[in-house]
Amino acid sequence: MNPVEILDSLRKQLKEVERELSSPEISSNPDKLMELSKKHAELREIFLLEEGIEAKERELQEWKDLLELSPSDEQEEIKQTLEHLQKEIEKLHLELKMRLVPDEDSDRNTIVEIRAGAGGEEAALFSADLFRMYARFAERSGWKVDVLDMNETNLGGYKEIVFEIKGKDVYRKLRYESGVHRVQRVPRTESGGRIHTSAATVAILPKATELDVKIDPSELRIDTFRASGAGGQHVNKTESAVRIVHLPTGIAVSVQRDRSQHQNKARAMELLRARLFDMMLQDQMSKMSQKRRLQIGSGDRSEKIRTYNFPQSRVTDHRINYTSYRLAEILDGDLEELVSRLIEADLEIKLKELQERLK
Repeated sequence: MNPVEILDSLRKQLKEVERELSSPEISSNPDKLMELSKKHAELREIFLLEEGIEAKERELQEWKDLLELSPSDEQEEIKQTLEHLQKEIEKLHLELKMRLVPDEDSDRNTIVEIRAGAGGEEAALFSADLFRMYARFAERSGWKVDVLDMNETNLGGYKEIVFEIKGKDVYRKLRYESGVHRVQRVPRTESGGRIHTSAATVAILPKATELDVKIDPSELRIDTFRASGAGGQHVNKTESAVRIVHLPTGIAVSVQRDRSQHQNKARAMELLRARLFDMMLQDQMSKMSQKRRLQIGSGDRSEKIRTYNFPQSRVTDHRINYTSYRLAEILDGDLEELVSRLIEADLEIKLKELQERLK
């Protein structure tokens, strides 16, 4: 969708804000002045971004004109410049759309839960592959990964792993990963060479603060127990692991990652707060229109969102009908193109809604 009409409407808003800022009486109302100044800065950023896109597009056209006039030995280098400029313009267009539809939760740190589904040990091994994929993507993005809890199998898979990712735009980029991920491959445990289908569920929870979710201590049941590892072997001899149950909702969380009971309790409270906040967001989503609920980032945990097919080296995202034959690279954390397509698909829906509201 071309957001020209939205920009035209925002341009009118910018003129109105500038008119109000120039009025003599605004100086006597500091709160209104602050509000208008903030709005003016936000709108100016949008139009500066638009001007940047227009400048890049002019530069692109100049290089295209140069390509037609250049000798053959110079054309390859010019084509590389054109490809680089085109990618820059695409990123700027995506940034513009994100500015047009701001997301107040986009910069939150994120808690990721991966649970093995159907498929037994193979599903647990696939969960480990997904964890590595997100950890590598985090590394490429300059984010930090902190494992909160895990339930490891004897073969190195995870029945469940919970971890936090900290950094800029984490939730904006990962929010579309919630749902059922399927893998089609010959399992490590399969001697006959038959292809099996297994699954794992991913939940993306925006990290919440105490201001987002207030928890009454009297509504909690807190238990301690001994942490254990794969095969039931005790990791330590003290009751450092913590389980917290939120009695009104029945939500239960447990953390046994640290040897300190105090640290495990703090981590468990963070996880509980994130799950309660996510439950609030899901409830809000369910009350919205059907069209809104069908957004790419609706977070339906039961939705089959992606298939990783090893025999054909294929990854298919079923929500946007996107297929890539770069399975190895994607599982190694090269998620940027897929994430960008998901963000853009979701923004298209939100931009249409915004355009309707501005009419």
